[in-house]
Amino acid sequence: MKHFDLTVVLTYYTPYLSGLTEVARVVAEGLAARGWRVAVVASQHDPALPRHEVRNGVEVFRAPVLARVGRGVICPGFPTLAGRIARDSAVVNLHLPMLEAGLVARLAGDTPIVCNHHDDVWVPGGLVARAQIDLVERSVRAALRRSVGVLVNNVDHAQHSRHWPVMRDRTVHAVPPPCVHRPPGRPSFRGSSGLHVGFLGRIAAEKGLTHLVDGFRLIGDPEARLLVAGDHSSVAGGSVIGELRARAAGDRRIRFLGRLTDAEISDLYASIDVFALTSVAEESFGIVQAEAMISGVPSVASDLPGMRVPVQLTGFGELVPPRDPAAIAEALVRVGATSAADRVEGARRAEARFGVTVSVDAYEEAFRAAAGDRLRVAALRATA
Repeated sequence: MKHFDLTVVLTYYTPYLSGLTEVARVVAEGLAARGWRVAVVASQHDPALPRHEVRNGVEVFRAPVLARVGRGVICPGFPTLAGRIARDSAVVNLHLPMLEAGLVARLAGDTPIVCNHHDDVWVPGGLVARAQIDLVERSVRAALRRSVGVLVNNVDHAQHSRHWPVMRDRTVHAVPPPCVHRPPGRPSFRGSSGLHVGFLGRIAAEKGLTHLVDGFRLIGDPEARLLVAGDHSSVAGGSVIGELRARAAGDRRIRFLGRLTDAEISDLYASIDVFALTSVAEESFGIVQAEAMISGVPSVASDLPGMRVPVQLTGFGELVPPRDPAAIAEALVRVGATSAADRVEGARRAEARFGVTVSVDAYEEAFRAAAGDRLRVAALRATA
């Protein structure tokens, strides 16, 4: 069996698209490019995906899915597969929240564990949802107790987590997620000379898009446009695209673009004046808003722990109370008028704080600190 320097364990891996998945992918591929032997263990969320493959230097193992429950999947073979590969690695990185985290942490044996705590689990609904949350919470706590270090996107968000009492007793590494500097795009989505507002992400309830649509519709300018981009066909837990279309109520200024290619994402950023992230549930950071900033687009974001940090650190945008369409509308108009010179300076500050190299350097340092001599032992075994 191969020996890995790092095993990354998470529920969904690329080509599934989410902020959490992108963090795992960019770090895994970044370290592989630096010579690390990296494995990823995830669910086979799409049965068309191979059980085993190598993607951009990363060896990916997937466990078959038996059933789906809300945003989660039931993979009976997942913990065993993850534990087996983790035991023969120098360090294992668990991405939380994850239903199987506690069991995987136990099955990892004496391999040092560094957890990525992205967020507390959030599931809309009643008694069934609360039961799901409680089950995941127990598993997350168990994994955190077995970890030697915890990676968080920022301390602001971590301190508001239900798991902070456990995390603070470990070595906490506050590392911004890697945010890609995308190549310049063309303003191909621009349809008028008016204010253009953009969103990119999962079309899910927690993103607060109903409030964004309501807020945008308070802007009377007939030349204004709202561009909502992101997957709504395979969203874990279900999409809210139907409700959004009903809210738009035939307003032709609002466009739903669906999932975009990498080139189209660059074009989206080149087409908009302001990025909107009006989530109603706490997000640990909001990678898309930071990537928009790096592309020169300021952000209007909900004033919630974690997701407010990019605006606070760069001053490139405004914060608004969550679920407040009137405040959202006013901020969109103000921020959309940011001068060209301020956009250039805001982009510079954002990249200096959140660029890929800065983040991957910090991840590598955290993993090396946790692995200690095991990393060198793994290297010697592989060349023996």
